[in-house]
Amino acid sequence: MAGMSESQNMKPVVSIMGPTASGKTGLALELSQRVPCEIISVDSALVYKGMDIGTAKPTEEEQALAPHWLIDIIDPSETYSVAEFRRDVISLVNDIHQRGKLPVLVGGTMMYFNALINGISPLPKSDDEVRAGIVRDAGAHGWQALHDELSRVDPVSGARIHPNDPQRVTRALEVYRSTGRSLTDWQSEKGEPCPFQVTQFAIAPEDRAVLHGRIEQRFDMMLEDGFIDEVKILFARGDLHEDLPSIRSVGYRQAWQYLQGQLDYAEMREKGIIATRQLAKRQLTWLRGWPELHWLDTFANHNLTNILSKITL
Repeated sequence: MAGMSESQNMKPVVSIMGPTASGKTGLALELSQRVPCEIISVDSALVYKGMDIGTAKPTEEEQALAPHWLIDIIDPSETYSVAEFRRDVISLVNDIHQRGKLPVLVGGTMMYFNALINGISPLPKSDDEVRAGIVRDAGAHGWQALHDELSRVDPVSGARIHPNDPQRVTRALEVYRSTGRSLTDWQSEKGEPCPFQVTQFAIAPEDRAVLHGRIEQRFDMMLEDGFIDEVKILFARGDLHEDLPSIRSVGYRQAWQYLQGQLDYAEMREKGIIATRQLAKRQLTWLRGWPELHWLDTFANHNLTNILSKITL
């Protein structure tokens, strides 16, 4: 890892990354049975209480096999920033090391991994006046017009941020309007490097079609296990809405639209599976450009041996 080679005395951390439905949790639990570990979730959806089925949250039985962290820490009405994640992980890793155990980072939220390992860019603080102006412009011209503006002033962010993501469109435009510099430009400035030696693994099936099949199978299993009933409870609260990060999570957005009558059941299922496959594609795109990454095949028999051979405890 860049910046890590001169720091041979850093205590070890293992990360297990990968697209959704690739077998990350199972591999981490297998590792925990061989080495004293504590697992830190790197998943932006697992932080929410009451969102269990649709996030494939580790079961109580699985969580009993090893301590798990950053699961069920906030209400779906709240937000959890990348900066908060980085702060919490650094604190947790130090605590786990003090207990003489190996911290294992497990998940597929690549933005979190990136912030931890490469640092967070020193972005400007929010400007309420500029944000209010953006919201007014969206009311007058629509979010597509705002996204078009973003694509003109910051093509990289425009390509990365979906037009139906008003929160991120607003933030990217706010940065540009308030500073005259694009969000991409700001993000090119590196923050503090990771204070740990992270040995990084990624797991996925070699055949993309196999991953797609696993995603479809898992989504159907979630539906059978009561996913819609889980979302009904959230829907009935009355204080949640579709623009919250929690409800924008893959699967939850489609189930929400189903409960609103915007989609029928078959459409909800199809769009949920498609959205999950698109998430997996984005995750794999991130990982293909990730430096110093050890790749594992979901179905290989020697994954655990491979991990153990590359870490120094």
